[in-house]
Amino acid sequence: MDGFEKRLIALRRGFHKSPEIGFDLDETKARVADFLRERGLEVHEGAGVVAVLRAGNGNRAIGLRADMDALAIHERASHDYISQTPGAMHACGHDGHMAMLLGAAEILAEHRDFDGTVVFLFQPNEEHGLGAQAMIAEGVLERFSIDEVYAIHNLPGAPLGQVSTRKGLICNSESLFEVRIKGQGGHASMPHVGAETLTVGAEIVLALQTVVARKMAPGAGAVLSVTEFLTDGQRNVLPGEAVLKGDARAQAPADRAALEAHMRRLVAGIAAAHGVDVEMQFDTEFVETINAPEPVEAVYRAAKATGLDLVRERPSMSFSEDFAHFANAVPGCFLLMGNGEDGPYGQPLHSDSYDFNDALLAKGAAFWTALVRDRMPKRKD
Repeated sequence: MDGFEKRLIALRRGFHKSPEIGFDLDETKARVADFLRERGLEVHEGAGVVAVLRAGNGNRAIGLRADMDALAIHERASHDYISQTPGAMHACGHDGHMAMLLGAAEILAEHRDFDGTVVFLFQPNEEHGLGAQAMIAEGVLERFSIDEVYAIHNLPGAPLGQVSTRKGLICNSESLFEVRIKGQGGHASMPHVGAETLTVGAEIVLALQTVVARKMAPGAGAVLSVTEFLTDGQRNVLPGEAVLKGDARAQAPADRAALEAHMRRLVAGIAAAHGVDVEMQFDTEFVETINAPEPVEAVYRAAKATGLDLVRERPSMSFSEDFAHFANAVPGCFLLMGNGEDGPYGQPLHSDSYDFNDALLAKGAAFWTALVRDRMPKRKD
């Protein structure tokens, strides 16, 4: 193991020990910014951290994104770099994503063997779907004239370093919904006197399970899950209010609209049948992530140049990605990179026993470097 790889491992484990959540990333942002400044990059701090590296005379610019935020999960592991922040953990590998991109910045800053501008985008609050929009609102794409944008996410259970992506849809949208039911609570022994809301809520939960099965086309890839059921009832008190919460996933805007329409009709109909009031919210934070053809082909070439195993036109993922907002604004490619198949490296993302595989760090940095050289090759004299 050489000094470069050791530095990346130390960097990644440092991030892992000090996870921060959402937009509250002061320590993480400072460490990222300091690393980049020390290597001579032009650094800008806002919602996230943006670093600019120029070489040659080319006017082309590409953006490379890494997410920085952790999750509100208590880590259960025995390694010596376990999270030191109670109730917070890098359970999605953003610590590794940062370290890989910082490694690429170091290599490119040292050699500058490309012709154009690399814009390193270290993004906050990916987990809640708000960080990319915050950076876009600050004008990052226009300010640095970014032509294309790319992002890597590790994939537990896939062979170490295996690159996989596809043209078109790569990740589903995610919409959060909330159904508020208001009736009249009362004594548990006299349900006929009021208009309790628990059984109404239960009926709505079951009815919503028919939306995907009976209202959406087979193979649409939609998912609808009720994840919370809250009431103001007690042991002998029938609830007068109930709240259902959950999320809906879709592979196309038309399917997302159809899910919402079907849900609203069912909810309104059941509430009317029981004589209770209902309000429903349906808010989309993560839109569908769509990969552009040319950036995908560039990823295929970079994987080949780096000697990584490659899966072309992989099936799309059911999870959602904040990167979608970048890829909606300029052509982009979101790709998966295998985290390994065994032990904590094969544990699901967002698991309290998941860990990023340090053996992937140098591979990821090399891939990023190859991609930059492919998209902005150095001119021959």
